[in-house]
Amino acid sequence: MPILKIDKLNIPKASRTLIQGPSGSGKTTLLSLLAGILLPTSGEMVVLGKDLTRFNSRKRDAFRVDHIGFLFQQFNLIHYLNLVENILLPCRFSKLRYQNVGNVEACLQDEAYRLLRYLGLDIDQLSNLETRKLSVGQQQRVAAARALLGNPKLILADEPTSALDPQNRSAFLELIFAECSEKKTTLIMVSHDTSLSGKFDQVIDLNELNQQARC
Repeated sequence: MPILKIDKLNIPKASRTLIQGPSGSGKTTLLSLLAGILLPTSGEMVVLGKDLTRFNSRKRDAFRVDHIGFLFQQFNLIHYLNLVENILLPCRFSKLRYQNVGNVEACLQDEAYRLLRYLGLDIDQLSNLETRKLSVGQQQRVAAARALLGNPKLILADEPTSALDPQNRSAFLELIFAECSEKKTTLIMVSHDTSLSGKFDQVIDLNELNQQARC
């Protein structure tokens, strides 16, 4: 039996959308579908004007790294790399995102540092540390900077505030919103936290959207 059965889901360009639902409702599965990590068993999955169901796995991977910043719930940082090296990873795999930053190594470093400072991390204190030695909240901000690097058109965020206290959560979200607004980036975030609802352009209840949940 499929986890999700969605008739239609439209997300406006450059909007901030929150998709809510309890644990096990399919939130992470939906983000994985939107990213082309998973494919639906039927229907279309049109993201940024491209039907990902028509792409093979290599084309989906290339599309994702060029156009989508994915902020994973478990961060997926590479612990043998320092925090700047982790942030630069998208531009190591995507020529487009490399060009968006400036097509020069010095520009990449400057942009990584800008994002780190923007997200409230002390470069001088943290830049040479292994990411495993950072706090959970610091790792979360490094993962956010990596997702934002290179001006992707779409940011997918899986419970990105789960490890933050209310004050830091609000500050973190405002920074993400400001960066997405400046770059006209579409943001889709999933969370079970109902207190976030008022901060988004639209809020979608996944259980109401998901026909399977009502069967």
